[in-house]
Amino acid sequence: MAASKDGLYLGLISGTSADGIDAALVRFANGQPALVAGITHPWDEALRRRILAVAQDEVRLDLDEYGRLDVAVANAFADAAQAVLATAGVAARDVTAIGSHGQTIRHRPVGDLPFTLQIGDPSVIAERTGIDTVADFRRADVAAGGQGAPLVPAFHATVLRPERGARVVLNLGGIANVTRLSADGHVTGFDTGPANGLMDAWCLRHRGEAFDRDGRFAASGHVDDELLAQLLDDPYFALPPPKSTGREHFHLAWLDMHPRVADLSPEDVQSTLLVLSAHSVADAIALHAADAIDVVACGGGVHNTALMQAIASRLEGRPLHVSSAFGIDPDGMEAMAFAWLAYRRLRGEPGNLPAVTGANGLRLLGAMYAAPSS
Repeated sequence: MAASKDGLYLGLISGTSADGIDAALVRFANGQPALVAGITHPWDEALRRRILAVAQDEVRLDLDEYGRLDVAVANAFADAAQAVLATAGVAARDVTAIGSHGQTIRHRPVGDLPFTLQIGDPSVIAERTGIDTVADFRRADVAAGGQGAPLVPAFHATVLRPERGARVVLNLGGIANVTRLSADGHVTGFDTGPANGLMDAWCLRHRGEAFDRDGRFAASGHVDDELLAQLLDDPYFALPPPKSTGREHFHLAWLDMHPRVADLSPEDVQSTLLVLSAHSVADAIALHAADAIDVVACGGGVHNTALMQAIASRLEGRPLHVSSAFGIDPDGMEAMAFAWLAYRRLRGEPGNLPAVTGANGLRLLGAMYAAPSS
């Protein structure tokens, strides 16, 4: 039987939108998580732009620049960890471990040499915080033939499993992913395609703003059916799960290669991108979770009123909730999940679900980076 390892853990993640570093301090008691404190720590804007340029394949890094970016991201993650500890009034010595997802800059789980790459040197995080750090969660799953993503469905099953029937948990980050949970414990999940990432990038290009607050930019335009059809024709949407994607596929260069974009106003493109996200999410749920009785949303996209309304209108009568209705902060869900994955790692328990990622079996995820002993 695994040792308890109950106590305080700290989860850190910056998603594909790189809109902030989510930090969650979580207490585990008898295996059950409870959020103690959660924050979104802002990126330095210049560093955020560097990250996005790399993730969208707009710039190439030489090895020196890669190394510097790896450390710069780690320092930002350490700052986020220290900020949430200060918010909670908790000392570093009272935290068992940090689970750091890092910042994904490339995700290529399919091909002759599949890989996934997250930066944010965990040795720097452990040194700066004085807390043992577990990191590099995705590569063991990829090495086992899996997608390495999504990893959060296993945590969804811990905190949102329905008492009857089936439920969908919808994460609206830069990329959208869905988890189908059933009362009998069966879990599936996959990335559906873009959620906020394309809209954020388009908004930054045309408005100089990092995101479309409440979807107002999108609401000021009109959906172009021709462009929408072209975007939905991307082969990714027709792929069967398991599947995962990221900003290295759905980015502005991908959008710009559709000639119709040049003929439209920026607001009409934004409106079309919003419907692309809603349409692809709803289609995925209808095709792969048709028996779901409700949908529970989390992630930054829950704050985009227009996006939530567009999704709700396409769910064929299923109610769309926000995870806060179940006592879970929608902005803290993923950070809590990586605290939970660190907890699993210290207990010697697998963190992946082969039914979700397609891996050849259960795998222990993450590597330990020890804090200085004195």
